[in-house]
Amino acid sequence: MSQQLAPSPKVVARTAEKAETTNPPAAFDVERIRQDFPILGLTVAGKPLVYLDNAASSQMPQQVIDRLVHYQTHEHANIHRAVHYLSETATAAYEAARVTLQRFINAPEAREVIFTSGTTDSINLVAQSWGRQNIKAGDEIILTVLEHHSNIVPWQMLAQEKGATIRVVPMNDAGELLLDQYEALFNDRTRLVSVGHVSNALGSVNPVKQMIAFAHTHGVPVLVDGAQAAPHMAVDVQDLDCDFYVFSGHKVCGPTGIGILYGRAALLEAMPPYKGGGDMIHTVTFEKTTYAPIPNKFEAGTPPIAAAIGLGAAVSYLSGIGMEAIAAHEHTLLNYATEQMAVMPGVRLLGTAQKKAAVLSFMLQGIHPHDVGTLLNEEGVAVRTGHHCTQPLMVRLGVAATSRASFAFYNTRADVDALVAGIRAVQKVFA
Repeated sequence: MSQQLAPSPKVVARTAEKAETTNPPAAFDVERIRQDFPILGLTVAGKPLVYLDNAASSQMPQQVIDRLVHYQTHEHANIHRAVHYLSETATAAYEAARVTLQRFINAPEAREVIFTSGTTDSINLVAQSWGRQNIKAGDEIILTVLEHHSNIVPWQMLAQEKGATIRVVPMNDAGELLLDQYEALFNDRTRLVSVGHVSNALGSVNPVKQMIAFAHTHGVPVLVDGAQAAPHMAVDVQDLDCDFYVFSGHKVCGPTGIGILYGRAALLEAMPPYKGGGDMIHTVTFEKTTYAPIPNKFEAGTPPIAAAIGLGAAVSYLSGIGMEAIAAHEHTLLNYATEQMAVMPGVRLLGTAQKKAAVLSFMLQGIHPHDVGTLLNEEGVAVRTGHHCTQPLMVRLGVAATSRASFAFYNTRADVDALVAGIRAVQKVFA
């Protein structure tokens, strides 16, 4: 029998409370906040770094860096497997991070928060565990044209294995899902909806609460890919009433290689394990293995302990600033950037949904997006270029690639001005 030597709830609660008392001040002051991010002081090509690739990965504040160093320096040990001081301390910090994540998304119970390696791993877990158990030949899975490849490929793999069919919700030219056509896709073979909360390529904020409510009238569960939503807005899984919610640490100012899957306890308890190994078992014999309760059942082997603790520190930092304040600041930046770029000759903006997160995809007339990104880098401006892991969306837009500027709460109007100036410099090169 494995040793599930978790600390007492009081120890976990004290550890979580301690983590949440080290937050920055609640008042939003972008210049003060920028001081928390040492990497923003870098220069690129002799110019100050203007980091506008936050949809790919956000930067990490010193508070999270310090928390990781503190763990490695003072707390490092394997968890759940010993009674010595370091192991109990590491276990308490790890489980406290789970509680912090529970509070961040307002999950009913901490055991409904599963640590994974990120959004992709979380979706694959659901596809290979819940999906293989519940999807059969002839069944249908509803996705949308806006999805990241991570929310397409796992379902395609499952559909191919099971003989199921993928149905796709279309969008209008602004990048908004067509809800009437979404509803028309439902029939007695519909088994799951998996939808992104926010488009990584266009910034469209999808009406997931409405989509979830409709799916539930048909008895269909919904997974929400929150990779691009969790960094930009308050997420309340109980208010959304979703069945699964997933996101990654490196997009919320945390480490890479860590993320979470939230799932309703009843669903998780009924799902078979995705991976086998240590710490996810109750008893093992050569004849039969029985499994640990959630969340351990889905966390086989030694987990990314430091990364999980770092993720807890990251969302605690964001909560200290306030997700509403973050959303308001980023919305102001998005509006300012959109106003500036919409009137620039030779600039085409893609994705003009009424509800958007702080993402601007654009194209420059006669200039390949990769050339745009390369030349902007010489101006110190970091953007993302390519298909953004949304090739079906690019086909719908009729383009091969775009340039994408994505903002975070530590960006400023001066960063937008630098982007605009950089675009003008690129256009001069090709004039």
